[in-house]
Amino acid sequence: MNERPAAQAAARSTTRTATSPSKPLRDSARFLRGFVRNPAQVGSVVPSSRWLEQRLVRNAGIAEARTVVELGPGTGGTTAAFLKAMSPSARLLAIELDPNFHEHLSQAFHDPRLALELGSAERLAEFLGARRLSPPDAIVSGIPFSTMPPEVSDRIAAAIAQVLRPGGRFVAYQVRAHVAGFATPYLGEPQKEWETLNVPPVRVFTWVKR
Repeated sequence: MNERPAAQAAARSTTRTATSPSKPLRDSARFLRGFVRNPAQVGSVVPSSRWLEQRLVRNAGIAEARTVVELGPGTGGTTAAFLKAMSPSARLLAIELDPNFHEHLSQAFHDPRLALELGSAERLAEFLGARRLSPPDAIVSGIPFSTMPPEVSDRIAAAIAQVLRPGGRFVAYQVRAHVAGFATPYLGEPQKEWETLNVPPVRVFTWVKR
């Protein structure tokens, strides 16, 4: 008996997002306002495309993961894609620095598998410990390493490498390549791809922890 369709249906039934015909426009407006508030913390002025979302799901192995971490979920498009792909028993920790995005996510999602935290990705180990989550099988990041202070970027990369389980995947999607300079000393050389069906096109880096 193939249990995967039933499991995926169960996972979808536990997730409720804020949906309406105008949701993409509202999310784009939220992203733009977030970028205007603090361009150093928001990596794009528009949400991720569905093609990028599905590439992240594949590269990070979301369907097989038990614990997933998302850094910089923004308005939640990628969050919804991860929850849809995850098994019913998996957990997703989403860490957002922007209070407005965090409040939006709190109102938009009602899924027991999702844990939301407001704060810096530097506190990754602290947040995992507080939630008693196992070492992540996958960490996906959309935070802009190119605009953060170098010392902050380095601390985040070190925290990712510290908590990721052996064999786990770190996937970062970025307009610029700065993330590779910070993560490669800790995790080795990544797989590098472009997702052109996104505005703007972005680089997708995938590391597997040895």
